[in-house]
Amino acid sequence: MPNFWLMKSEPDEASIDDLAAAPQQTLPWTGVRNYQARNFMRDGMQPGDGVLFYHSSCPQPGVAGIARIVGNVAPDETQFDPKSPYFDPKSSRAAPRWLQIDVKLERKTRLLALAEMRGAPELATMRVLQRGNRLSITPVTPQEWAAVLRRLGA
Repeated sequence: MPNFWLMKSEPDEASIDDLAAAPQQTLPWTGVRNYQARNFMRDGMQPGDGVLFYHSSCPQPGVAGIARIVGNVAPDETQFDPKSPYFDPKSSRAAPRWLQIDVKLERKTRLLALAEMRGAPELATMRVLQRGNRLSITPVTPQEWAAVLRRLGA
């Protein structure tokens, strides 16, 4: 049984349009620098899992598309690149601290705005809507997944 996730990305870094334009409509999900989000990736994500692609830190945050996890978790190469904003001098190839996983576009959707999500009683338990939540990756229950897809008409 697949799991479901909400993955946040700032559109000026990797937008749903960037995902749509990428080779095979697939991008490596790099730059995760929170241990809890990394652990979700490491311990929970499997190929075939559903992803709500969420635009964050922008004028109109919200779910912008549906994607799938493809491939397996691997070391995030940006941690080893001194020119990357995600460089981590404490990480080594022998013991990498940070991981990445590939995400493939299933379809771009209308924007399900944060305000609309907050107004939907069936989404009240979503972690992305909880006060103080700043994680870039959060689990989504099957009921929340179905409710989002209904709202999107998908």
